[in-house]
Amino acid sequence: MRLALFITALIMLPFTAMAQKTNFDWMDVFELEIAADPQISPDGEEIIYVRQFFDVMKDRRRSNLWRIDPDGSNHRPVTTGLNNNSSPRYSPDGSKLAYTSNESGSSQIMMRLLDTGQTFEVAQLQNGASRLTWSPDGEYLAFSAHVPGEEKAYVSRPAAPKGAEWVAKPMYIEDLQFQRDGSGYVRPGNTHVFIVPAMGGTPRQVTSGEFNHSSSIAWAADGSALYISANRHDNHKEETRNSEIYRVVLSSGEITALTDRFGPDSNPSVSPDGSMIAYSGYNDERMGFHTTDLYVMNVDGSDKRVLTSGLDRSAGTFHWVGDDIYFQYTDLGSIKVARVNMNGDIEDVTSGIGSSGYGRPYAGGTFNVSQDGSIAMTYGDATDQANIAVYDDGEVTQITDINADLLDHRKLGRVEEVWYKSSHDDLDIQGWLVYPTDFDPDKKYPLILEIHGGPWTAYGPHFSAEVQLMANKGYMVLYTNPRGSTSYGYDFANLIHHNYPSNDYDDLISGVDHVIGMGNVDPDKLYVTGGSGGGVLSSWIIGKTDRFKAAVVAKPVINWTSHALYSDISITVARYWFEKTPWEDPDEYWRRSPLSLVGNVTTPTMLLTGELDIRTPMSESEQYFQALKLQNVEASLVRIQGSYHGITSRPSNLISKIQHIVKWFDEHP
Repeated sequence: MRLALFITALIMLPFTAMAQKTNFDWMDVFELEIAADPQISPDGEEIIYVRQFFDVMKDRRRSNLWRIDPDGSNHRPVTTGLNNNSSPRYSPDGSKLAYTSNESGSSQIMMRLLDTGQTFEVAQLQNGASRLTWSPDGEYLAFSAHVPGEEKAYVSRPAAPKGAEWVAKPMYIEDLQFQRDGSGYVRPGNTHVFIVPAMGGTPRQVTSGEFNHSSSIAWAADGSALYISANRHDNHKEETRNSEIYRVVLSSGEITALTDRFGPDSNPSVSPDGSMIAYSGYNDERMGFHTTDLYVMNVDGSDKRVLTSGLDRSAGTFHWVGDDIYFQYTDLGSIKVARVNMNGDIEDVTSGIGSSGYGRPYAGGTFNVSQDGSIAMTYGDATDQANIAVYDDGEVTQITDINADLLDHRKLGRVEEVWYKSSHDDLDIQGWLVYPTDFDPDKKYPLILEIHGGPWTAYGPHFSAEVQLMANKGYMVLYTNPRGSTSYGYDFANLIHHNYPSNDYDDLISGVDHVIGMGNVDPDKLYVTGGSGGGVLSSWIIGKTDRFKAAVVAKPVINWTSHALYSDISITVARYWFEKTPWEDPDEYWRRSPLSLVGNVTTPTMLLTGELDIRTPMSESEQYFQALKLQNVEASLVRIQGSYHGITSRPSNLISKIQHIVKWFDEHP
């Protein structure tokens, strides 16, 4: 009997070990998978979505296409391999699937015949493709692609002697926006729209000129024209947001503007009966934040009207269903789907769209809808990465669980929603408190205040690898949406207009005091960090208080004058975030710069920025680092290699970022 019990115990050991959860840790980041871009087949019988994962050997995000039935059955891959396959789009009759793939070494349009599984390259493209859109008859695809231009040269240098090793020719620049974060120097040329036979052939360029045509594309019901968005104004380089909806006649190339107001008009979508165009946009009043509304007009541009003026939230992705439009919007950090009719009557349909990000808990994600009103959407919460769910007959059902093999066996920090009043004006502020992985209610814990960027963005109850890694290391983490955050309405967002950092300080410190009052935060072990706009606010905070034991200021703006003249968003800063240029009002730029408060700082501070960052360039961090050193404040500078502003584009850099933050805080107890 004892022998039998002993053997049984041995057999059970592996299962017991498997049942024991371990903390979410560094290398688990590479094991995460993310569901994105769900597409419902025209007959509603299947869903294809993009399944993203991480290539640990190349330190990159990859993606394949997967299909699944709406009831969760028949879940299997459509494409495989360490490639990037994305943008799946069903043909109108559902017999074919177009998508983009870099399997051949460059981004190409691929076509898959769904009855046989045969796949082929539609055309040999030199510069990739995006925004794939089927013609109504399924015979053509429209897409956008970069068309190279000629390198500009001011002088003609004499030819070098044969075999000579001269340095490369000088780069001659005339345009204000000559750099873009994430890609570097802007390549000569423009983005144009093309059409190509769906079964393969030669692409035909249908737009021209020194303008970019990079919004979504819609076909006229009879296939004779395309509707696009572009900024084709003579001053398009100076007024970058002033785009219009255009009709492009395919037989002649004639382009006609259908809108004419100052501001962005984007994302045209033709109604099922072909009589109307829906689009999104706003009247540009030079505010820091504008509410994006949904509009409709007749296909000839007449009878324009706004449908969502009463919502006080920005309308995002939208789809026609009969005479109604389904659209998503973010409310209090969470993403909802609503329906609006042609009278402007809005009705919420469902909520729970999960973010397709993985670094910080930003609101995001998307949905698709069939003509019977069934919805496929990314779906998740604060403790699970985005999956796919369906909404039908009033119920949401999650049909994938792609991280169960990882997250079901990891301990994660519990995430609790908190509301509190700002000490400045009793404004209601929303936040989320994350508890340490091994939380003991009888103990007190150090607190990290983690601040979002933007500043016009929003955190929400979404999965965050960064926050969970902090919780794994024994920290409570507070993240909030202070004034200026989106998803609380136009007035809330513009409380920081021409005044950022404004009173965000009071909102954030009030949040810290609130969670201290909840009982488990050690008030003597407070830490602060944040990236981009969060870098602005974390450096602003330590210039106003010495309550925090240490700070990690990530990719900040320290000096608004240098930022306005050196970053890739100089137009936005000088024309929307400030009332005047730096030379017209230097005192205002200095008043709002964290560098103006550096003389007050005593907090040990780490600066952390991507080496290639153009949005908040390394020079901003260098200024602050050297200023701190000049006044003998303990400081360090971390230069994240191979990284633009988006540090998490490489998973190893996300890990390095949090390792530096946690160690810096650990060493300043």
